[in-house]
Amino acid sequence: MNTKLYKSDLHLLIVYFSVASLLNILDYKSRDLKLLEYIVDIPSTIIFTICIILIFMYILIPKFIIESKNYVLFIILSVLTLIIFGTIDDTLGFWSSGHPLSKLPSWDRIIINGIYTAANNVGLILGILFTKKFYEGRNEFLSIEKQQKENELKLLRSQIDPHFLFNNLNTLDSLIDSDTTKAKEYINRLSLIYRYLIRTKDAEVMELFKEIELAENYIYLIETRFGNDYQFNIEINTDVKNQFIPTGAIQTLLENVVKHNKAQNNQPIKTSIAVNNGWLIITNTKSNTVSNQESFGTGLENLKSRYKLLSDQQIQIHNMDKKFEVFIPIIKLSE
Repeated sequence: MNTKLYKSDLHLLIVYFSVASLLNILDYKSRDLKLLEYIVDIPSTIIFTICIILIFMYILIPKFIIESKNYVLFIILSVLTLIIFGTIDDTLGFWSSGHPLSKLPSWDRIIINGIYTAANNVGLILGILFTKKFYEGRNEFLSIEKQQKENELKLLRSQIDPHFLFNNLNTLDSLIDSDTTKAKEYINRLSLIYRYLIRTKDAEVMELFKEIELAENYIYLIETRFGNDYQFNIEINTDVKNQFIPTGAIQTLLENVVKHNKAQNNQPIKTSIAVNNGWLIITNTKSNTVSNQESFGTGLENLKSRYKLLSDQQIQIHNMDKKFEVFIPIIKLSE
């Protein structure tokens, strides 16, 4: 669940505290309380309630429920938070009503009253916020899930695009006459790619090393077809076991490199694939020409959508004057 407060959440808090403050004013008026109690009690209750909400939404729930699942520590810190803010709120209310602080109840009664006060102040609004975020998260999940299925279908169609097959068959046709040995290797690489696509068509993620093997076969096709127009370098200097990325991610980005960049003045388009600190980094130099081919419809947008379901990390894109970088978070599946 996303516990961050957004604009709609702030609007909800404003409406809630406005109504709560109005009801408190009417209640104080009916009991003929002092002006000091209006000035102290109502603002302090709002401030302390907001503080508790922020602590729960940005610290306690993300750190001890979502990340570490340390429920015992969550309960302890939650109770401690209620005690601190509830006790302060109660003490201010005790003082504003005209009672001397020397007449405060015993410490155990202060703690119990503080917990009751803080829980009473924050319970309803936290419940409303959690309910709102639950249904928002559910609707977003269903929307992303639907989009994910559509993207996967588009990705599959693009991977077996007849245009892709047509280009490779043309290359193969010319190789058969000029270099039989290379033609056989080209057929072998092409068959490995299609075999991989068929086997992984239903897989959300795939081992990084298998995706790199696919990339090596795909790079062979590109280099055979375009000669020295494109140069690729794969640098894997770390253990890639138990590391995953969305299926077909590297191929998607390599296709974009070829579609949107053309070698000029004998200067090849250079592309590097590297793994560093939990990221797969694909960097390519850029050409000045503008490709007349349609943008790969299930490219970066496809990967962005898939990552919303697979990870809480996001793809980073750096589009600079002379190079284009894409940082893909590497996913480690929980055991």
